[in-house]
Amino acid sequence: MMRRWQLAHGRHLDLGARAVVMGILNVTPNSFSDGGRFDTTQNAIRQAHRMVEEGAAIVDVGGESTGPKAAPISAKEEQARALPVIEALVEWGKALVSIDTYREETARLAVAAGAHIVNDVWGLQREPGIARVAAETGAGLVIMHTGRDRQKLDDPIEDQFVFLKKSLEIARHAGIDDDHIVLDPGFGFAKETAEANVDIMVRFEELHALGFPLMAGTSRKRFIGTITGREAPDRAAGTAATSVILRLKGAQLFRVHDVAINVDALAMADAMLARDSQMARH
Repeated sequence: MMRRWQLAHGRHLDLGARAVVMGILNVTPNSFSDGGRFDTTQNAIRQAHRMVEEGAAIVDVGGESTGPKAAPISAKEEQARALPVIEALVEWGKALVSIDTYREETARLAVAAGAHIVNDVWGLQREPGIARVAAETGAGLVIMHTGRDRQKLDDPIEDQFVFLKKSLEIARHAGIDDDHIVLDPGFGFAKETAEANVDIMVRFEELHALGFPLMAGTSRKRFIGTITGREAPDRAAGTAATSVILRLKGAQLFRVHDVAINVDALAMADAMLARDSQMARH
């Protein structure tokens, strides 16, 4: 199904025919798999250029680690890390730019600096005012499911529906149009076992009942390491395998560290899907 994702600053992204890759750019010293590699503006911009050259359509800039053991930082510190990178990427102009934040103030400043998308790993439920930012600026919005700091339901898909429906109520109350929203099931966020994450993969198609495009963020996650025996920097192939599986189950966006291998893997999945659709018409 083709969907047009409306973004800030008059931009949009067509979703459906081809998988879209979002490159992860952690401008932090302590992210779980690449902390410290890109925590200067110069190194971050160099990495962003590399990801775009490899096929990323979006660069997702994060100034605070979202790992479960990461120490919290202030909004000012988050902004000092992320905003100069966003400004430089917007000036460069060769990719859409996303801000990975749950903070209303950081989101507002990032979109004012030119970011097109707000990616909230707390699904609008940590700082609901972030929904007002998306509504007022017309930003694209990624609403992610998390099981952190709350009682989860035993059924993983039922828990997805309960949490995400609450997030969508917040979005609608703020006045966000549906065509600005993408949903993310939040692989690894309080899905503690490999089985819990694989169960979501197995049942991923059930999430289409929510009626929104879906993003997959499996990149280098612990469950891939549990299954493959690989440490985080060596999970690119495992990540690409999950990307293909989830593409075949209808995911449209893929948030990854290792862009090239995922772009190639998804190109193969897209070729198969296109051929399957063509054959079905004859």
